[in-house]
Amino acid sequence: MIALVLVGASGRMGRAIEDAARASGDFTIKSRFGRDDPIPVAADAASWAGPGEVVVEFSSPAGAVAAARACAAFGAGLVSGTTGLSVEDEEELERAATRVPVLRAANFSLGVLALRRALGAALDVLPSGWDVEIVERHHRGKLDSPSGTALQLARDVGERRGIPEPALRHGRVGRAGPRPESEIGMHALRGGNWVGDHTVLMAGPGEWLELRHVAQDRGAFAHGVLSATRFVVTAAPGLYNLEDVV
Repeated sequence: MIALVLVGASGRMGRAIEDAARASGDFTIKSRFGRDDPIPVAADAASWAGPGEVVVEFSSPAGAVAAARACAAFGAGLVSGTTGLSVEDEEELERAATRVPVLRAANFSLGVLALRRALGAALDVLPSGWDVEIVERHHRGKLDSPSGTALQLARDVGERRGIPEPALRHGRVGRAGPRPESEIGMHALRGGNWVGDHTVLMAGPGEWLELRHVAQDRGAFAHGVLSATRFVVTAAPGLYNLEDVV
């Protein structure tokens, strides 16, 4: 049995992960922390997480940093899915990864991983002049915009095409002028209870191509999280992503 510590246990993803973990039969929930609960990092608090255990964190940037520091102090692995982290927050997780295994992903759906691979294959075939637009839809309560997955898709395009990050265009209004070739359009929609919907549109002369992934239930992400956790529990210290799991 793999012992889990859930940080952000009361949130949508936290509840989905706990349900999936209980159904799987090879996990036990050792500790739970809500989104705003303080994460103990004192030396005498190691009883809540230690070697051979994994902290699964879907909370907030502050929660991700606190979890990373605790894991580094106590020897537990970390699976982190919070998006909207600053450069400083990411550096904190990288420091923890020098001492324990840390797996970071903006999206734990295997379908999204397939979308990213399909996007790479399409970009390898299409001429560089094809325009790329990204549209993402999420529920009205999502805090960050655009989503971490949409930003990852944009990075994938930028790396393939040599497009710098400042070329990201968040929506258009007024007389925006002709669309530059080196621009990546980004459009974030918020409303209702959309779980997660990401579309990449590529448009060329006289034709266009659309790649889309729709998450209908958070269980799709939860099963990916459990696969990541099984990987992390035996991994050496280092910074990993979902590609390493599959």
